[in-house]
Amino acid sequence: MSQMTWTTAQQAAIDARRQNLLLSAAAGSGKTAVLTERIKKLITDMDDPADITELLVLTFTRASAGEMKTRISSGIAKALSEAEQERNTPLARHLSRQLVLMSSAQISTLDSFFQTLIRRYFYLIDLDPNTKMLTDSNEIYALEQDVLRSEERRVGKECRSRWS
Repeated sequence: MSQMTWTTAQQAAIDARRQNLLLSAAAGSGKTAVLTERIKKLITDMDDPADITELLVLTFTRASAGEMKTRISSGIAKALSEAEQERNTPLARHLSRQLVLMSSAQISTLDSFFQTLIRRYFYLIDLDPNTKMLTDSNEIYALEQDVLRSEERRVGKECRSRWS
């Protein structure tokens, strides 16, 4: 596989350290590839190594989150193989640990992440832990209709009580 050629902005995003990063660009512009490369570099940088569990990676689609997990795991496995060939024991040990930690990595969609927060901290934010995210346009429409009907009933009762 050939080496990816990055734009100046993409390379800056990949190389940025010690800061949060928000990538916003059109579909198909390489956001997933840039984030994946950034994460791989953060994890394989032995001068300042990061654990995959220290990162929060949020995407809009499940497909993108799954693709990122797959690409990151593959990248770590490749780097581990190279570290073992070079007999770089500290890096190999670190990368081996990262592969194990991939199942605990916070790489998910926004709605999935927020659902996890609600379930974990419902008692602090005074929400029912079974609160669900509306993800389907039909669910949203049904809820809107239910709210409108409830409001119409409330207003109707209020008007009847005033004129009675």
